[in-house]
Amino acid sequence: MHVRPAEPEWARYSDEQLLDMRICDLKVKVEESPLAVHIKRIYRELEGRGIRLRPHCWFSDDWFSPDAIPGIAIPFYMAHRRLQRLERSQVLEVEGGGKDWCMRILRHETGHAIDTAFRLSRRRRWQSVFGKASAPYPDSYQAIPGSKNYVLHLESWYAQSHPAEDFAETFAVWLKPRSPWRAQYKDWPVLEKLEYVDELMTGLQGQPSKVRSRSRVDPVRKIRKTLREHYQEKRARYGLGGETFYDFDLQRLFSSAPEYSKNKSAAVFLNRIRKELREVVAEWTGQHQYTIDQILSELIDRARQLRLRLDRSWDIAKRDAQVMLTVQTMNYLHRGNHKIVL
Repeated sequence: MHVRPAEPEWARYSDEQLLDMRICDLKVKVEESPLAVHIKRIYRELEGRGIRLRPHCWFSDDWFSPDAIPGIAIPFYMAHRRLQRLERSQVLEVEGGGKDWCMRILRHETGHAIDTAFRLSRRRRWQSVFGKASAPYPDSYQAIPGSKNYVLHLESWYAQSHPAEDFAETFAVWLKPRSPWRAQYKDWPVLEKLEYVDELMTGLQGQPSKVRSRSRVDPVRKIRKTLREHYQEKRARYGLGGETFYDFDLQRLFSSAPEYSKNKSAAVFLNRIRKELREVVAEWTGQHQYTIDQILSELIDRARQLRLRLDRSWDIAKRDAQVMLTVQTMNYLHRGNHKIVL
């Protein structure tokens, strides 16, 4: 009979109380968390493909699979719904929250673990298909949204960021049970990558791993910074970090003409629909909601400075604001400012 672990005392804490806690004092364990179910599902998917590897998992401060270790680090907030609420309050969304999103990330990280366990990226054909995994990771990358040379799996066209990510994304699409990848990517150049992964994994069936380290990098028990310090760093990572200029688009959408002086201000309007705007644009662009919210903050501040007001109906203005914010977000990405979160 399965006995659910007792609720931790910090589950009743306010946000301020939680933020003052050290991460190591959360004392969260994967096997006692809701993640255990999803990890078992990944193991079943690997078993169904005849792959013997079972990547070990642990809680850390982010999603990643370390070099030379065929395992998966999972952010601590995935351990409990209270920590997920704090994550959302601090950075506006929970990366990996929800079953489908969590499984997409786990399959991706499993791809990295498979690569490490069998030293796949050292093979000449792997390098001819994906490129050299030894290439340095860039601080940013400029995605090509319409490219058919990469699978579409995680947000922000992540497969385009680095050869190792390209493989992990391709593997994740291949691993998903009943994935219609042959039909979905028919006539796309990326189909060659998927067929190579299919051939490669068939060759690994029943094979023992070459790398078997069970080490853990940055486990929660060793992270002594507070949650407050962690989120200060995380918000800085998702921030804009540069000047942006919105006047032209703002003045197309709103007006400073005297005849509209009694209409609702553009700043108030944008604030009123702020949550809806960032959620819609995040879904379409794949950018993190916190980054989009920073763009919105600058738009709102500038609209206030320009004393702009609505000059069209609420519904039309909302539609046009979604278009404007999407364009500004894509401009931000194409300027090379898109941060890769490792």
